[in-house]
Amino acid sequence: MSKTCPECGDKIVGRIDKKFCSDGCRNAYNNKLNKDGKNLIRNINNRLRKNWRILEALNPDQKTKTTRTKLIEKGFDFNYFTSIYTTKAGTIYYFVYDQGYLPLDNDFYALVKRQ
Repeated sequence: MSKTCPECGDKIVGRIDKKFCSDGCRNAYNNKLNKDGKNLIRNINNRLRKNWRILEALNPDQKTKTTRTKLIEKGFDFNYFTSIYTTKAGTIYYFVYDQGYLPLDNDFYALVKRQ
């Protein structure tokens, strides 16, 4: 009984439990199989990375204030953050990795860096 490679259709030579004719075919097959999920993850990571860069650029002194307009102009997306921290007083900080922001009154935001 001869087996064929699921990626290219060539005959498989070697071990009886071998599934692909080469590492290249195995990688190509698995890349095609996982492509959709990886694109979603890649897009989310790109948005998180962009948000982090914006917060880092606007917060060089590790604690500052900015406006919602300035964040949006730079392309900040408020839907993407990595964690939420709630203080004992009930104040909610949103973090993108170690850079965080706190919504204040009149569309102002306090920017902080977690130590």
